Amino acid sequence: MSGRIEADSPAALAGAVGSRATGEWFAVEQARIDAFADATGDHQWIHVDPERAAAGPFGGPIAHGYLTLSLLPRLLGGLIEIGGLAMSVNYGLDRLRFLRPVPAGARVRAAVELASVEATGRGVRAGYDVTVEIEGAEKPALVARTITLYVPEP
Repeated sequence: MSGRIEADSPAALAGAVGSRATGEWFAVEQARIDAFADATGDHQWIHVDPERAAAGPFGGPIAHGYLTLSLLPRLLGGLIEIGGLAMSVNYGLDRLRFLRPVPAGARVRAAVELASVEATGRGVRAGYDVTVEIEGAEKPALVARTITLYVPEP
């Protein structure tokens, strides 16, 4: 892990705009891909049939794009620390692009930058530019602007 985005409170987060952090590598194994296929009902052969996928366009099975996206909480864990919170809520995405598929067994990690902070009536909305990198690949798996709502303790 390299760096951490930190603030003592949601209100203090504005002072951290521009802060960056990079997480640890995490392997996306075929068993996780299969479990995601079962959870979502997306059993497309490029994800769950290693033999057929080996002869397909990616040379082997790949993770679902939405699986890679769903790993963001795991990949960002420990990179962002905000004190004085009643709760934090995933508020959504402003942008999302899947740039390269993640091969089964590949390792990925998140690089994140705090891009924006906006006070709201409920707390503070923070925008993060997140890149999910694939170990050894030139292009990332995805880039996204995620939004989190931080609600301060009363």
